[in-house]
Amino acid sequence: MSLFSPIKDHHSERRLFIGRVILASVVSTILLGLVIARLVQLQVFDHELFAEKSQGNRVRIEAVPPIRGLIFDRKGRVLAENVPAYQLELIPEQVADIEDTLQRLVAINLIEADAIPRFMELSRSGQQFKPVTLKFRMSDEEIANFAIQRPRFPGVDFQPRLVRHYPYGELFAHAVGYVGALNTNDMQRLDSARYAGSSHTGKTGVESSFEDDLHGYAGYRHLITNARGRQVPADSSELLDSLPIDATPEPGNNIYLSIDLDLQRVAFEALGERRGAVVAIDPTTGEVLALVSRPSFDPNLFAVGMSAIQFGELQNNLDRPLFNRAVRGSYPPGSTIKPPLALAALETGATNLTRKSVCIGYFQLQGDEHRYRDWKPQGHGPVDLHDAIAQSCDVYFYELSGDLGIDNMHEYLTRFGLGNATGIDLIGERPGLVPSREWKRNNFRDRDNQRWYHGETVIASIGQGFMLATPLQLASMTGTLATRGSRMQPHLVAAVEDPLSGERRMISPKSLGNVGIGNEFYWDNVLEAMHDVLQGPRGTARAVGIGAPYTMAGKSGTAQVVSIAQDEEYDEEEMEERLRDHALFISFAPFDDPRIAVAVVVENGSSGSGVAAPIAKAVMDQYLGYGNDSTE
Repeated sequence: MSLFSPIKDHHSERRLFIGRVILASVVSTILLGLVIARLVQLQVFDHELFAEKSQGNRVRIEAVPPIRGLIFDRKGRVLAENVPAYQLELIPEQVADIEDTLQRLVAINLIEADAIPRFMELSRSGQQFKPVTLKFRMSDEEIANFAIQRPRFPGVDFQPRLVRHYPYGELFAHAVGYVGALNTNDMQRLDSARYAGSSHTGKTGVESSFEDDLHGYAGYRHLITNARGRQVPADSSELLDSLPIDATPEPGNNIYLSIDLDLQRVAFEALGERRGAVVAIDPTTGEVLALVSRPSFDPNLFAVGMSAIQFGELQNNLDRPLFNRAVRGSYPPGSTIKPPLALAALETGATNLTRKSVCIGYFQLQGDEHRYRDWKPQGHGPVDLHDAIAQSCDVYFYELSGDLGIDNMHEYLTRFGLGNATGIDLIGERPGLVPSREWKRNNFRDRDNQRWYHGETVIASIGQGFMLATPLQLASMTGTLATRGSRMQPHLVAAVEDPLSGERRMISPKSLGNVGIGNEFYWDNVLEAMHDVLQGPRGTARAVGIGAPYTMAGKSGTAQVVSIAQDEEYDEEEMEERLRDHALFISFAPFDDPRIAVAVVVENGSSGSGVAAPIAKAVMDQYLGYGNDSTE
């Protein structure tokens, strides 16, 4: 082993060291340059971009829902309004045990137990600092009860809000309709930007069909928030000054209906506790003056929220209070169609003004033993067309049906508006049905059932069989009779008003044409017969019309609910109530200058002249200024 170590090469080591220093300096300079360049870019070139983003992290845009438009009757009385109310709200982040808190609220009767799962889901799915509404409208008693116990419920409080209110409750439930909470289907069809911040939308009636006018447009406001999105007081006036100007929400338009509150109330009370509908229109304009369906319900329950039990009771009620019988109820029109059928028969030559039939209480087709019975078992004796309408002789129309034929019936009844929706400004109207040979071929699969039988024409002539009509259609048909053939489209809304400017957009009457029967002698005879129904010596409803201070015309009708065997007598006293005949009545007044046309349907009311006619008379009395003399 060598005793001496090799001598170091200091020169080489120095060169190596200097090279490394130079390399490190170059790399450091490059990296520092990149950092400086990035800082220059961020703080000089991109300053505005990131300042705006930084501002955006502190500022949250919150939607401000618009105030919903009001609904008035024709005289300016409020039918739907927005009233301040206190809502019970829970802020999830301030409640240690949400389920326990909800259970204790149930114990003091502030919320329903079956709503707890829904509230739990809402408290978990939303932002923890945003309130969850537990009750949309608290009564004074509930507010007082909760105020005493508030210390026991940290994170729960009541707050003032605007809620929809219907001051007349069930009186306008089917005409005005109601609003309800937005659901998934609503949000899919509605403009999300316009409905930002909104919790309700129109579900039925005018509230639904004029939702676009009533809702308005949402606004927004800017809020200063912390990193978690919670609102905090602004720490700088400069920051507030730099915020964009808030957008003020545009309130919804006000709606004026053609309905008269007083007339609506009279119609509602006249119908009483019976199931049925009353529709009154102005025959010259098509304006709906009253639209009643009973039984009804309180629409305020939907506006403020109801329990599942309450909704189940309404939905499962055998009398179907949620069902709008006025525009959706389809009933056999019975003898109410005899006046337009009489005009059709005169126009086509199927009968004339002098033709007489001998009514012996029933009618038989040749070669058929089946008896088509008249409502009057002993018969009416010799009757002409005028008598057949005034006394409602079924046999005359049975005989007439063979010469008129089902297809002519279909054509002329359709001209009067039956079998098709009237086009009223309400959603969900049903079209009714006026059968024909073609209709039957298209709606039955079995070849034998596709055939049209003469017996079906016979019963169609008195509004039975397949024939169906809504009370609204019958009122429209009556208006067409009153105006001697001029059809006007029924409508509920008379005007739309801008709440800011007060400017009103009037809804113009819309003509649907003329039925095309031009012979005034035909009109004179048929309408005079309708006048004699109420104010003639042998009219079916003379007990209602005799002595009235004005002239009127009408037609009674009954619609059979169940078939009666040939050898079986009809005894309504022994028959179960829901199996009795429906009672119908149509009328208009004054006779020479019609201002109102009315249709009444009373389910299982048995007698059109005895039950439905007094209701129509009460409505006409009220509208024409004779309310104190109305017949109950």
